Parts: sequence; structure tokens; C-alpha cells
Amino acid sequence: MEYYMNTKVNGDFDEVIERVKLELAQEGFGVLSDIDVESTLQQKLGVDFRKYRILGACNPSFSHKALQAEDKIGTLLPCNVIVQELESGSIEVAAVDPKTSMQGVSNTAIETIAGEINDRLQTVIDRLKVAFDH
Repeated sequence: MEYYMNTKVNGDFDEVIERVKLELAQEGFGVLSDIDVESTLQQKLGVDFRKYRILGACNPSFSHKALQAEDKIGTLLPCNVIVQELESGSIEVAAVDPKTSMQGVSNTAIETIAGEINDRLQTVIDRLKVAFDH
């Protein structure tokens, strides 16, 4: 079972990042964190790495419901979305599959919430395919 959903697109890396944020916002997600892995690895280890960002996406309504249903669910939040430049020059956008990542939580309310979040993240991925399909 895959633990993520993804698509590959062609475009400018920064434009893809902005479009990902826009599509997430349309599904009710804000970006709580934006980790620039390329920059961090250069600063901390002095190594070169490809363009790679980790966006911590959060839908406040669903997060609130999940926290009410399961007080330790915060260990699995936020939903990470990565944007990385591939060797081919294309850009991959991948989002965590909440249904898979929360499989170990024995709580039917969490299963329902994870399914709804999964659907919204899949919508983001699907919209990106269309947006960058030239």
C-alpha cells in the first residue's frame, strides 16, 4: 500500500510551490511550516542537494475534529506535502496518504476524518496535474 499520492509536473519550481499552496488553500489547508531541505542540508552539513521542500499542511476544522477524537493524533499532524526537483527536470508533488499514516489509530472517528482529508489532498494532486498539463 502506498503511503503517499503524487504527480509529476513541468514548470518553474517556485511557481509549482505557489500553485501547491493555492490548491491547498482551496481545500481549506494552510501551510504551517515550509522546510527548505536543500538550504538546510547546505547550511548544516555543507552538502549539495536538489530542490526539495516539505510543506506542513493543516486544515484547522479537520485538525480540531481529530484532536477532539484522539488527543495524541497531533503526533501525526500536519499533513506533509513535498515538492522536489527530479533528475529529469520535472517536479514531483507528493502528499501523505492520511488513511495509511493513521491506520494504526483504532478510532472510527479518525478513520472517517482521514478519509475526508485524503479526498481533499487527492483533489489537490489532481488539480495540479491539470494546471501543469501543457
